[in-house]
Amino acid sequence: MTTLDRDHLACAAVLRSAGSSFALPIRLLPGVKRRGTTALYAFCRLADDIVDEAVDSEEARRGLDRFAAAVAAALEGGWSDEPILRALADTVRRFAVPRQAIDDILDGVRMDLVRHSYDTAAELDDYCRKVASAVGVAAVHVWGFLAPAAIECSDDCGIAFQYTNILRDIPEDLHRGRIYLPAEDLVACGCTAEELRAGVFHDGFDGLAQRLIARAEERFARAAALDRLLTTDGRVAFRAMFGVYRSLLRAVRAAGRGIFSRRVKPARPLLLAAAARGLLLGPGRSRRTRGR
Repeated sequence: MTTLDRDHLACAAVLRSAGSSFALPIRLLPGVKRRGTTALYAFCRLADDIVDEAVDSEEARRGLDRFAAAVAAALEGGWSDEPILRALADTVRRFAVPRQAIDDILDGVRMDLVRHSYDTAAELDDYCRKVASAVGVAAVHVWGFLAPAAIECSDDCGIAFQYTNILRDIPEDLHRGRIYLPAEDLVACGCTAEELRAGVFHDGFDGLAQRLIARAEERFARAAALDRLLTTDGRVAFRAMFGVYRSLLRAVRAAGRGIFSRRVKPARPLLLAAAARGLLLGPGRSRRTRGR
């Protein structure tokens, strides 16, 4: 086994331990692309953990600065003692992943240190582009795409997925002092951040949930076009991921105002079934079926 093989095994260990909903779709990729996508996931997990697990924001800032410098050195051909960064550098070189996508991911993680709330949906979308759409852009380079329009669809897909994450994780984010629900939407629905923090959920919060879910659905509808813009390898992974996240969003919708007080967590068998359904039917077909 080569050193590079061991580096990629370290990435696979991160994916296994995280229990991520991405694990099954990634396993559907052929070997080299699976390794590359897993390296991207492990890199993102390392960056997130620096911020989420730090004792305070200053420690997180220093840790992220050191990490960003180590990433830059690895991508520029320098030595790294971190196996995940060596695997990332191999992936970026092998699949011509744009360096800008990696930098955007780090910029998005850094935003969590300086911004704990957003005034408008446009501002939130910009955040989602950094932490999620940039990951999608990197991933489609690994998977293979057939036309440049795949990059634009990756933007919609990343925002759809990140909106779903935000709606699923509201209580956890509140615990960390973060509110990703745009202030303009709170006002439009007659809700306040103070009510959200205090756990006072009136009828306005039903409207707020519906408003944000509808926005996510719009992105899902546009992202579905990515299916025909990917190579066969990429289409398999995308369909499974799309199915899982659409299932998560359906669970969010079913929870109603409950999303503000408890994390939405569908049973794993339901998510596996959703991945299989997405794989077999594709995003367009599965969407029409649910609309009947």
